[in-house]
Amino acid sequence: MSRTPQRPSGSASIERSGLMTRRAALKAMFGITAVTAGLVSSPLRAIAAEASRETTNALNSAQTQLDEAQKKLDAISDEYVSLNEQLNDTVSQIEQVQASIDDTQSQIDAKQAEIADKQDVLASRISSSYKTGGTDFLSVLLNSSNFEELTNNLYYMGKINASDEQLINDVKRAKAELDSQKAQLESQKSDLEQLKEQQSQELAAVQAKQDEASSIVANLSDDVRALMEKRDAEILAAAEEEKRQAAAAEAARKAAAAASSNRGSSGVSGTVSSGNASSKGQAIVNACYRVGSPGSGLCAMWVSQVYSAAGYGYPGGNANNMYWNFCTSSNKGDLQPGMIVAVSTWTGTSAGRVYGHVGIYIGGGMVMHNVGSIQTMGLDTWINTYGTTVTPRWGWAA
Repeated sequence: MSRTPQRPSGSASIERSGLMTRRAALKAMFGITAVTAGLVSSPLRAIAAEASRETTNALNSAQTQLDEAQKKLDAISDEYVSLNEQLNDTVSQIEQVQASIDDTQSQIDAKQAEIADKQDVLASRISSSYKTGGTDFLSVLLNSSNFEELTNNLYYMGKINASDEQLINDVKRAKAELDSQKAQLESQKSDLEQLKEQQSQELAAVQAKQDEASSIVANLSDDVRALMEKRDAEILAAAEEEKRQAAAAEAARKAAAAASSNRGSSGVSGTVSSGNASSKGQAIVNACYRVGSPGSGLCAMWVSQVYSAAGYGYPGGNANNMYWNFCTSSNKGDLQPGMIVAVSTWTGTSAGRVYGHVGIYIGGGMVMHNVGSIQTMGLDTWINTYGTTVTPRWGWAA
């Protein structure tokens, strides 16, 4: 009646809303289970049905991964928004600098026109000086490689008066200031363009991370949704199984009550010894009272947990495995407290037919076993209840 057990691991409980029809079915099943449990004398829990540890742990793990992935996606989104704001600021600065460049260029054009006018005036003066200056002036004119050198040479020749000198200095200063201002603006724009390119690349990288994180979140969301559906389906199946098990156990109890408490059944022979439990057996019996139920349908897991708590390892496997691996006798005279008592199959439930059932003999003619809660049953009643197909046998699981 038990599947291969897994060691339990701690995990936070995760509850998410599901389909209304699935929730309604769960509520209806729990109601049926509660009524059934009330009809039988065995103190089964009203709502003992639950999903398998494997599914519950997988759901908890998937939900944790989903939460972590969502946090990463939120952080990436914050970074993406911040980079957008920075890039927007940079583009705005580029627009402002470009506006300044355009304005400066207009001023440069105006200054260039003014320079051209002043050059015309100066050229007129030079032409007049040429007409009266003789061969020395002609030599200066012909040996000057550009306008600036010509003005310098004329100045040193004393051909330019104070107003001409001021005019030349104004032209030089205006041109130098405009060139410097334009160069600074172009340099500032170049820096901003580089910053824009860098920020655009960073934005593209964050966009790629955001796309990847969004894909991970979507996939994990699908995993969580699927595991929720699986969990709820297992709860429904476990509740139905618990209802059938309760009814079968009650029927078996009534049948066994009519039989003699010492009557052998299903090939079992002999009389139980009244001797004291060994130290090993007593440790296992004591652990029986400490270890709670791991859930409905997990009779073998409970047995493994009891042996582990007593310090005798973790046998593992399901009841069918334990029956064939450890149970070597059907003679009551061999039975000792702490031994497991098992069948490889029984017809009371669909799970029982596949996995069998197992408990632990605690002495005094009593057996403890897990049927969704930890129950104590007379040995002969247990034999008559579960020994309907194969002979119940016993032995040490460690």
